[in-house]
Amino acid sequence: MRLSKRLFPLLVLALFGLQACAVKYSFTGTNINYELVKTFSVENFFNDSGGGPANMEQRFTEAFKEYYQRNTQLELARTNGDLQFSGAITRYSLTPQAAVSSGDPNLPDRAGQMRLTITVEVEYINLSNEEESKTQPFTFFKDYDPRNVTLLDVENILVEEIFEVIIQDIFTATVANW
Repeated sequence: MRLSKRLFPLLVLALFGLQACAVKYSFTGTNINYELVKTFSVENFFNDSGGGPANMEQRFTEAFKEYYQRNTQLELARTNGDLQFSGAITRYSLTPQAAVSSGDPNLPDRAGQMRLTITVEVEYINLSNEEESKTQPFTFFKDYDPRNVTLLDVENILVEEIFEVIIQDIFTATVANW
């Protein structure tokens, strides 16, 4: 019992110390000056790629808004936010990555892996610091095995996973301090 009475004050101090650290540091690592920047706005992204699911641009726009709302203290504005985002999905492509022999010299080789690549071009405007404004493409891809599944079987999952990475990359390039 005596040992625990001695450790209790140390444990309380350690917990307060950890809590103080949590207040100072953000896990998202944003470098936003919340005194100058209070809002962000996102124009609907367009699908200029000529491919992809019918609602792909809407899915990207909504996922983008949700990510910034979850990971910053910024308020979403309909238009003219302190930070402004717009852009388009400019590439949606499927390319074979690895050939697999059919085993029959009379039959052509088949793709053993297919790659879905998506590029999103983003225009970022920071009204409080115009030097940070930029237009930049962000690209990511995912592979799948067409011998086991069709694109229709995995397309929604692949698009969602690609969007997650692209949105994280945009976040890092615009407001994160990494």
